[in-house]
Amino acid sequence: METLQHLLGGFQIALLPVNLLFAFAGVVIGQLIGVLPGIGPPAGVAILLPATFKLNPTSAMIMFAGIYYGAMYGGTITSVLINIPGEAASVMTTLDGHQMARQGRAGPALGIAAFGSFIAGTIATVILMFFAPWLAGVALSFGPPEYAALMVLAFALVIGLTAASPARGLASLAAGLFLAVVGVDVMTGLPRFTFGQLPLLDGMDFVPVAMGIFGIGEVLVSLEDESAGDAGAARLRLADLFPNRQDWALSRVPILRGSLLGFLIGALPGAGATTASMVSYAAERRFSRHPERFGHGAIEGVAGPESANNAAAVGALVPLLTLGIPGSATTAVMLGGLLIFGLRPGPLLYQQHPDYEGGLIASMYIGNAMLVVLNTVFIPVFVAAVRVQKAVLAALIVTFSIVGVYSLENSMFSVWLMLLFGGIGFFMKKLQYPPAPLVLALVLGQTLEMAVRQSLKMSHGDLGIFISRPLSAALLTVALAMVVLPALPALRRRVAGGRKVPEIPAPQR
Repeated sequence: METLQHLLGGFQIALLPVNLLFAFAGVVIGQLIGVLPGIGPPAGVAILLPATFKLNPTSAMIMFAGIYYGAMYGGTITSVLINIPGEAASVMTTLDGHQMARQGRAGPALGIAAFGSFIAGTIATVILMFFAPWLAGVALSFGPPEYAALMVLAFALVIGLTAASPARGLASLAAGLFLAVVGVDVMTGLPRFTFGQLPLLDGMDFVPVAMGIFGIGEVLVSLEDESAGDAGAARLRLADLFPNRQDWALSRVPILRGSLLGFLIGALPGAGATTASMVSYAAERRFSRHPERFGHGAIEGVAGPESANNAAAVGALVPLLTLGIPGSATTAVMLGGLLIFGLRPGPLLYQQHPDYEGGLIASMYIGNAMLVVLNTVFIPVFVAAVRVQKAVLAALIVTFSIVGVYSLENSMFSVWLMLLFGGIGFFMKKLQYPPAPLVLALVLGQTLEMAVRQSLKMSHGDLGIFISRPLSAALLTVALAMVVLPALPALRRRVAGGRKVPEIPAPQR
């Protein structure tokens, strides 16, 4: 009852005109950040932080939270329409979302993403309101070995579930892990695989790689194949722009499952929305009665990951608000803002400043409602964009990609890097190597490396630390099962074929 009273008080604060304005500004800015590759929610919040110093801290944090979960959906738009993930968390959406757009179903893909994000954000906010302190305690039980095991589990899921051949998925993943170690070693300070190129000292940036492999690579494939990229045939009847009854029947459970998975993974400091979307996509394919549809326009492959990444954005606030530990790069910047405003996140925040926390949580309900209204209203506009002629659309994608990558650091090196990976992406598609494991390994590879090396420091080089701790051992066991179990039927057939006794021909008379 006390929690509900705090929530009602929070709604009184969140519904103030000034706070409604900042919530609306946050979700709109967040969507723009998600659409424009390379900016990202951390940079967006950091850029706007100085402009909020004279604001009420509740209004400022309402806007920053809106930017965070608004960006999660913004990346969906480019992922579905032009196969360019605006955020790393939207990589999994490209697998089925863009295929739906090519089949003339961009509207349902965007619609289910909007409604799924709204439902997931609402569910995650309810869980945050009632169970945040308990979940914070669970998150504290995760140390470096557990994080390393979690990353291995995420990679094991992606290897087997994004490729017809697990071997190709493993090769793509290995390439991504190699790219992740390019740059300065954070433990020793020595450069690795930079080949004398100063821009590579900062590491291989996600944006040139993702825009090259997904954007430029897709353009090259569509220009070579006359049947590719024909999303312009999409119908624009209003009834065709929104998910139908069958779409909802297929998406209900993935949305709920993605909401829970996303929130739980997002509540782990450092795990993030990218890991949540990967695990959600893998879970949907694993539980589906028709897993062969995934990668060819399965709406569940959009509903699950999109719900998960939005729920993860809310989940990341759990360690921030209850422990004062940032759960992601964005919440780290928000932590800095809170300290500037004189608020110290932690167990006492709820008692000392109930108006702040109640207003922030209530604003999430309102912000998610704003997002779903905005995105359903503009679905016809988004779908109309794919009716542009293929040659014109290809030119726009290339121009958009070059300008976006160059604007990151005003460097032509990033542009050439993007074009290089565009060629690599083209050949990966032609040779049927899945690009998603490469990009996801690039994003999460440094997290895995840091967790492994911290674990080995803790154990003085003993690998047994990964199996001596119950939680990490359980995660590694699940990862091993996810890799081995799909391969058992083929192995059994091969063994049975090798044991088959050859027929002896009858003697000729």
